[in-house]
Amino acid sequence: MRLGIAHHFGWAVAVTASADHRVVDRRRIELIEPGLPAAPIHHDGGPHALHRTGEPLTDGALADLVATVRASVSRTASSALEELAAVVAAPIVSMSLRAWPADFPTDIALQRRVPFESRADSVMYCQILAELAGNRGWAVHHYSAKDVEREATRLLGDRATGVLHGPRSLLGPPWSKDHRTALAATVVAG
Repeated sequence: MRLGIAHHFGWAVAVTASADHRVVDRRRIELIEPGLPAAPIHHDGGPHALHRTGEPLTDGALADLVATVRASVSRTASSALEELAAVVAAPIVSMSLRAWPADFPTDIALQRRVPFESRADSVMYCQILAELAGNRGWAVHHYSAKDVEREATRLLGDRATGVLHGPRSLLGPPWSKDHRTALAATVVAG
């Protein structure tokens, strides 16, 4: 089984497909515990972020917040992946995630600046999901969200419409662009 993830801030669409591209599971998974900021850098730690006191967050305070959020994402996503792996009939062998720049900065002071602050939270989710997949022995594949559906269509040829759009008829809604993206990512990973 191959798992494709289309993530957002704090949640993701997860589509699990067989080697012949049949959807065996699709679900929304939570990636963070309630009460924590889903985008600590972009929404809460940008250059103008304020502490509850009205003072700007220091880099150290933001680093502490990000560490708390990362720990929560790790726990929550791990639990969601365990639950998912337990319900599919065969072992999951790979996870496909949106690609991120290999040289993305790790320094909080850099991450909270343009152009990095708009991607820092997304990169955090991808990095944690990749680590969790690796810990489970799953291969990690990266995809370009802009290109993955087109690439899957090229690989599938005449079967593309049936594979990528057919699950809506077979499984019913929801079957959104996120679902197609996640499924396409499993096709490209194969």
